[in-house]
Amino acid sequence: METVSRQMKIMYIGSDDTVLESFRGQNVRVNLVHLNNPLQASEWLEENIMVDGIVSDLELPGRNGLDFHNVFVEKFDAEKAVPYILLVNEKRPEIIKTAIKQGVSDVYAKPINAETLMNRINFLKVLQVHMRFNKPEKSKNIKVYTTPFFKRSFDIVFASLALLCLSPLLIVFLIAIRLESKGKVYYISKRVGTGYRIFNFLKLRSMYPDADKRLKELEHLNQYQSEEQEEEGKIAAELENIESKDLDGATILFGDEEQVEETTHIQKRKQKQDKAFVKFENDPRITKVGHIIRKLSIDELPQLINVIKGDMSIVGNRPLPLYEAEMLTTDEWTDRFNGPAGITGLWQVEARGKSSKMSPEERKGLDNTYVEIANSKYSFWKDIWIILRTIPAVFQKENV
Repeated sequence: METVSRQMKIMYIGSDDTVLESFRGQNVRVNLVHLNNPLQASEWLEENIMVDGIVSDLELPGRNGLDFHNVFVEKFDAEKAVPYILLVNEKRPEIIKTAIKQGVSDVYAKPINAETLMNRINFLKVLQVHMRFNKPEKSKNIKVYTTPFFKRSFDIVFASLALLCLSPLLIVFLIAIRLESKGKVYYISKRVGTGYRIFNFLKLRSMYPDADKRLKELEHLNQYQSEEQEEEGKIAAELENIESKDLDGATILFGDEEQVEETTHIQKRKQKQDKAFVKFENDPRITKVGHIIRKLSIDELPQLINVIKGDMSIVGNRPLPLYEAEMLTTDEWTDRFNGPAGITGLWQVEARGKSSKMSPEERKGLDNTYVEIANSKYSFWKDIWIILRTIPAVFQKENV
């Protein structure tokens, strides 16, 4: 995995000026290889090293973007390790169906945002590597986390007994949720767990049915974002005055139109990753019943079904929504996905009851600590210790 200071090498096949302008606006972050048609792209790939990702228009002279994808995989990327993004003017069902069947990494409609595309390519690079782990011939020399037998056995027994004992309480709150607001009493979201595997994550619904639509308009209330605003101002000022600083001994990254000191650039990128975590204080999207079930973590009970299915463990790192996991693509963040996903974990029991908010850095440190524990010798008593700490933690004032 490359660090954020390394330029991404992206090949763009096409001639759309708006796409070129968006990529060129990235300056330091991208080394753009622009080729007008598939023939030029093939000739370039014959004589050059592989790129980090390929972005291609659907409509091209000669072969179209889908046809060239077949050629690219056959001639240059048999392992399908390089993300291939197809750009279309309109997302038509027949095009998307063909692209999925053919193995294209993703389809984006124009106009595009290069920043979004580059983050997506970074995420897909990690995801596609992990997907290849499932192939026996590729897994011989790669250590992939698997749940130990005793941990898995404990998960099944604990989750089954808990569901049986707590089912009366669960039924009461299912009725309460339905009476307070219309809509489904449960909530399903796509989450990224162990080894970047994506699964259906189950919860009791604690928000109003249109909560996802309101996320954008409430963005200014995100507590992680507000905590970083002052520091961002300092970094912006430093970027503006970069030429007047004494840069002796510093590593400078050069772009087409600007130069940036490496440490400043890395810090700025890290803050964008920190903001991938979304959390509101006194969230107005939460229902009255929702406040109660969140306070007591009753909304988490359906995840016992996820545990029985094998998506999660009782103890592990919190599985993240796709929009959060896409942003966490540097080595220091991806380590958290090399251990079990769980209902409760180190950062949950540490965060509840804290007088100050837990920063993303603290969460990352605790997640990575548990990964180290999980990948060494399995400690049954460590998991029991976390579970026992979770019980009183749910009654603390701080919601996490």
